[in-house]
Amino acid sequence: MLFKDFSQHINPHQAYRIKKLKQQLEKAETFDEWKAIALKLDEESGAQEWKLDNTSPYFDAQIIAHRLGKLTRYRQQKRTRDLMYILREGLSYDIANISHPLLFSETYTGTKKIIEDYVEEVSQSLAYIASEECTCLSISEKIEYFKHCQRAYGQPALMFSGGSTLGLFHTGVCKVLMEQDLLPKVMSGSSAGAIMTAMLGVSDPRDYHQILKGENFFNEAFHFRKINEVLKTGGGLADVRYLKNFLVENLGDITFDEALKKSGLHINVAIAPYDGSQDARIMNAYTSPDVLVWSAVLASCAVPILFPPIQLTSKRHDGKYTPYLASTRWVDGSVRSDFPQEKMARLYNINYSIASQVNPHIVPFMMDDASRFRKDMLSWPERIARRQAKVIARGVMDFTRERVGNLSPVRRLLDHGHGVIDQRYYGDVNIVGNHSLKHYSYMLQNPKPHLFKILQKEGERATWPKISLLETQARVSKTIQHGLELLKYQKEKQAQANDSALL
Repeated sequence: MLFKDFSQHINPHQAYRIKKLKQQLEKAETFDEWKAIALKLDEESGAQEWKLDNTSPYFDAQIIAHRLGKLTRYRQQKRTRDLMYILREGLSYDIANISHPLLFSETYTGTKKIIEDYVEEVSQSLAYIASEECTCLSISEKIEYFKHCQRAYGQPALMFSGGSTLGLFHTGVCKVLMEQDLLPKVMSGSSAGAIMTAMLGVSDPRDYHQILKGENFFNEAFHFRKINEVLKTGGGLADVRYLKNFLVENLGDITFDEALKKSGLHINVAIAPYDGSQDARIMNAYTSPDVLVWSAVLASCAVPILFPPIQLTSKRHDGKYTPYLASTRWVDGSVRSDFPQEKMARLYNINYSIASQVNPHIVPFMMDDASRFRKDMLSWPERIARRQAKVIARGVMDFTRERVGNLSPVRRLLDHGHGVIDQRYYGDVNIVGNHSLKHYSYMLQNPKPHLFKILQKEGERATWPKISLLETQARVSKTIQHGLELLKYQKEKQAQANDSALL
């Protein structure tokens, strides 16, 4: 159960109202409507009292209370140097464990009031230092301080899983994050997630709302070949030309480097070499600036058996297309690196990750936050069973490799199997599709308007309960970014004024 049940000691009238509110919550059409109902639910169930109680095994309230008092006092007394010191001392999104997922799964919206007050005070203190009210620092000193804060605090990353047509779920996640100004500047995607990442990454930010209406997705990306054709010519079950045409039409001939300049987004596409002995890679403006985005996305969508392995294409300085690592063929990145968290953390100074997960072979086995972080003895049997299942699966594959591993197709299949089992499918914040048997029938359907609406709304609903956690994690980061932008603007304006005075 995601949210704690505070309704065990209430009267029948309250129980009825809570039941009705839960029904309304499930039918909410917008985040504002959902949040209003969620607040009523927290009030009706007594969850608001939990928010006012500082005691919790999941974070250190004493540290937060001590720092909150100092920050408030220093800001009000305009003790700027002391304020800067204590801010820098605790510049972490998870100081004293305030971002623990279970602090945001006890209620429908919000968390402990002391945590909300602390994050608010940190933001106000940073805003004070950036403001004209703070006169003891020059603009250059302020910019240097905020640059340090930005490096120390880091930034979030949004990761989209594979999942074929079920990847339309990601559009709902993006829509909500964009509406709440929580869309990260760093994104990754594999397979269907790579399409979502690339759609945004090659576009002007002003066009995002139009993209998320779905019209660009309505196309015949899947076209299945006849069995006799597959047996005669080889290749995959689906005709890769249809998917390629879909990608070229929507992504153009833009490279990763050009995409970064156009959108300002750092997009990453996960791909894996067809040779299972090599590690998976992420393609982006740093590691492969000249590779065409559509080419990398096509490779990331090349699910073994469904599509043949793909050769990447790059664009030279003179505009000529050339093969990228011509001797290597590439396949679906989700096979071995659905969420390339460690690789991105090294490149982009990532402090936490948001995972949008719809992979049909993963979702049924994922646990909610309450189950993942349980430590009581009743949770031991499930944990032991999960670990032993992995050990047994690896053992079966290793046994098979010893017997028939000399057969190339079998060896590749086993390598992919190891990749599926060994990788990590969780982020720090997880937005997971709620799959039923019906969803498996959606998987290889071409995107159509009615299906887009269904899956996008599911993505929105799955994201709404995570907004409180994401707002808490992003508040300070956004304050730092906005403060730095303001200071740079002021410095530029000051320089222009000085130039005018000299003239």
